[in-house]
Amino acid sequence: MADYDFEGIETRWQRRWAEAAAFEAAEDPRRPKYYCLEMLPYPSGDIHVGHVRNYCITDVVARFKRMRGFNVMHPIGWDALGLPAENAAIQRGVHPEKWTRQNIAGMKRQLQRLGFSYPWSREIATCDPEYYRWNQWFFLRMLERGIAYRKKAAVNWCPSCQTVLANEQAEGGECWRCHSKVEERELDQWFLRITAYQDQLVDDMEELAAWPERVLAQQRNWVGRSPGAEVDFPVDSAPPLRVFTTRIDTIYGATFMVVAPEHPRVDALVTGSPNEAETRKAVERLRGQDRRARQAGQVEKEGVFTGRYATNPFSQERIPIWVGNFVLMGYGTGAIMAVPAHDQRDFEFARQYGLPVRVVIQPEGLALDGATMAAAYEGPGRTVASGPFSGLGSQDAIQKMTAHAQAKGFGRPTVTYRLKDWLISRQRYWGTPIPVVYCEKDGVVGVAEKDLPVLLPPDAPFTGEGGNPLEKVPAFVNARCPRCGGPARRETDTMDTFVDSSWYFYRYLSPHDAERPFDPAAVRYWFPIELYVGGIEHAILHLVYSRFWTKMMRDLGLVGFDEPVTRLFPQGMVHKDGEVMSKSKGNTVAPDDVVREYGADTLRLYVLSVAPPELHMEWSTENIAGSHRLVQRVWRFVDRHAEGLAREPRAPVPGALPEAARSLRRKVHRTILKVTEDVDERIHLNTAVAAFHELANEMGRLEADVAAGAGRPVWREAVETLVLLMSPFTPHVCEEMWQRLGHADSLVHHPWPVADAEAAREDAVELGVQVNGKVRGHIVVPREAPEADIRRLAEGAGAPGWEAGIEGGRGAGAPGEPGGQMRAPTIALLMALLSSACGYALVGKGTVVDPTIKRIGVPLFRDASGKPGLDQKVTQKVIEELLKRGRFDVVQEATGVDALIEGEITAYTPHLVGVGEQSTGRSQANRYEVTLTARVRYSKVGAKEPIWANDAFTFRDEYDVGDNPQAFFDREDQAVDRLATSFARSLVAAMLEAF
Repeated sequence: MADYDFEGIETRWQRRWAEAAAFEAAEDPRRPKYYCLEMLPYPSGDIHVGHVRNYCITDVVARFKRMRGFNVMHPIGWDALGLPAENAAIQRGVHPEKWTRQNIAGMKRQLQRLGFSYPWSREIATCDPEYYRWNQWFFLRMLERGIAYRKKAAVNWCPSCQTVLANEQAEGGECWRCHSKVEERELDQWFLRITAYQDQLVDDMEELAAWPERVLAQQRNWVGRSPGAEVDFPVDSAPPLRVFTTRIDTIYGATFMVVAPEHPRVDALVTGSPNEAETRKAVERLRGQDRRARQAGQVEKEGVFTGRYATNPFSQERIPIWVGNFVLMGYGTGAIMAVPAHDQRDFEFARQYGLPVRVVIQPEGLALDGATMAAAYEGPGRTVASGPFSGLGSQDAIQKMTAHAQAKGFGRPTVTYRLKDWLISRQRYWGTPIPVVYCEKDGVVGVAEKDLPVLLPPDAPFTGEGGNPLEKVPAFVNARCPRCGGPARRETDTMDTFVDSSWYFYRYLSPHDAERPFDPAAVRYWFPIELYVGGIEHAILHLVYSRFWTKMMRDLGLVGFDEPVTRLFPQGMVHKDGEVMSKSKGNTVAPDDVVREYGADTLRLYVLSVAPPELHMEWSTENIAGSHRLVQRVWRFVDRHAEGLAREPRAPVPGALPEAARSLRRKVHRTILKVTEDVDERIHLNTAVAAFHELANEMGRLEADVAAGAGRPVWREAVETLVLLMSPFTPHVCEEMWQRLGHADSLVHHPWPVADAEAAREDAVELGVQVNGKVRGHIVVPREAPEADIRRLAEGAGAPGWEAGIEGGRGAGAPGEPGGQMRAPTIALLMALLSSACGYALVGKGTVVDPTIKRIGVPLFRDASGKPGLDQKVTQKVIEELLKRGRFDVVQEATGVDALIEGEITAYTPHLVGVGEQSTGRSQANRYEVTLTARVRYSKVGAKEPIWANDAFTFRDEYDVGDNPQAFFDREDQAVDRLATSFARSLVAAMLEAF
């Protein structure tokens, strides 16, 4: 027996792929194309297995698509500029470029050792001048069109180090290096006018049907397009304060006003107040709080009364003006009318400072009381205590009140946006130099295109003190004006690194073009990107900026489309010891260690097998051995038979086969269909791996009966098919096994196996005979048995008094077709279950989820049903439904959360419920029902009793076989998808709603 020498096998095939340039690609109009991409990594050091999971997803899809005949583009590069390299230079005394290049070399070695199918000739690094010169070229084009502009903006300033700090260097208001208190200063800085595209960024989401809704929701929130009204509140002896509100229907409930500490009117409002000195001191303290923490709601709500009053223009009531840290200048006008009964932030502030809470919106069927409310009511309803506008529905009130404010001259309808222009200036060295000079005669002048790139000088000092290192390099700072030739000062700010990552996927297509940023013909062929994989943490900044960049390039005439990415796939994070794997937590696992012990193929297989790629996975060094055993098992199948199969002539599979061979062949072709579907559209790679295990088990069970004699061609088919199916997941060992089986070609472009639908059909179905709701026996019937024959067999099985039909047996593999609508009796039964049998036993009245619940954990549902993958599917659907609410941070874990949804799938049962006539005139079982039952608990962490519980949460769905038995193996899965979706929606609704 040949040993499985994974190191020798893997390094040998990596060398062969490189020598053959196996993964290189070029435009070929004769072939369908597929652009598959993961977000390019930042070279901050060695990769860990969390990165490996991300890259494995795209590699499996890329290899699969090649085998399916696609011309695949799957490049890689390095997001190489940025703050960490400069911090490393200060801390380690090494130049940022040297540190970055060392990291790139190490990470590249790791990626190559894992066998990822990258065309390395297209590798880019954003720190290469041949790349960042085009950042500068784009900037000049935007400067010409007014998209790039300069204005004053606040920065973090360390008075001790005499330098500007990035937000990451000023956590908690202290300098990362010397721990001095950080101050805020105004500096001239460069911006890109992304707000010119704010409506397009929202409206063009119509083109992004294959993007996750939670990503689109985050982007909509980031742009923050809000139709509403601006209203002026008169202030005694001063100009009015203008507020923006989306809920003018609540204006009669405004009991105070709040302005941001940075509001330009604050100083004037405080002047002359009874406690002016103390008030100014409090305002300064609020201004000094971390702006990002304030924006994220991570600081306790605090405020101070200014001593001044405003007048509500609708009610003429005088209300106090406060300064509060939960109001920011970045949205609206920086001043709000506070309606504590109908805004949770206002409610919390009012309760803290004893301010009035006045209800002016009453929901249907409830009677809210401001004195006893435990939380704000933010929904619609009917206006009360609102003067002449009382009794109106919310939308009607909004329209009429806005019109009234406009007619009286103190308000107007308007649309505001949360999105602000993109500040790209960074006062540090390791970034793209901004290509402008400052001339006393001509002002701000762009560098001539022929003088690009403006290069980073190699001799800048890195001390962390005294400002930007570029300012200390006279040869860089002193320049000539491109317009008049006179002396000029070069800009020392560099660009935000998000500039680099906003267009890199275009540069991959012509990475060494010295005449233009990319080849338009290559872009026309390869775009859009069919699959883009990356972390959900990039939902806004990177993905919004890259969408903006494409639209800007469209307006420059460089591309002819609006959106660069067809499908976005945010992968889940890898956790270890209950926390996200990261260097900062010290809980990373190096892939090199795993590869040395088990091999790259085993690591690849394991990280794809544990959970659906879009959900988090928990790393377990112990469980990886299971993946290694599967690889070894397949290796042994090949090893035992390779010599004989390699020299034997290939024989066709005969029509008549022994039962064992027919059973194995059925499993082989069902596996082909299962894996093809899982990889192609669903990207359910974990269930594909489960299918490998199932096929290997069946092969092990039947090897002695099939591997010799009449079943020999079936055994060859089974072995070769399993090798082909696994090759995108475990490419090295599969190439080796394929060669040992006598094949000269590589698997890189070998055709993907095609299933024989007839071979995949089940010959017979096991049915349970049900009478009056009880199973009285079981029968096995031919697939196409007439109803009369089924009835006779059932009566002979000891089930007299046939009344209630037939119930499908335990995982019999019966065919299914997703039928259109359920029958009316089934619908009636389902509705009865929803209203009674499911027993929505809520505790108490009112809102189930209290405001303290911000983070909900949904651990993987336990599964006692025996249906593979059902626990993962149901858990995933519940998480998706919670995320749609937009209110919670939802994680697939039980630690560090405020509340838990826990469940166990107690039963999953398929039933045959109908027999019909085929077009051939023969009768056949053609309609099935599936039932899902689960035990679920919704609990607040630390509470003794659950908030909501149900021990028999039950749902049903049906599907038809119809006259198309060839696709039956998919239909049950589709019904299960619908079941899981209905289950999740009802569970979340039951959890959130009051009964």
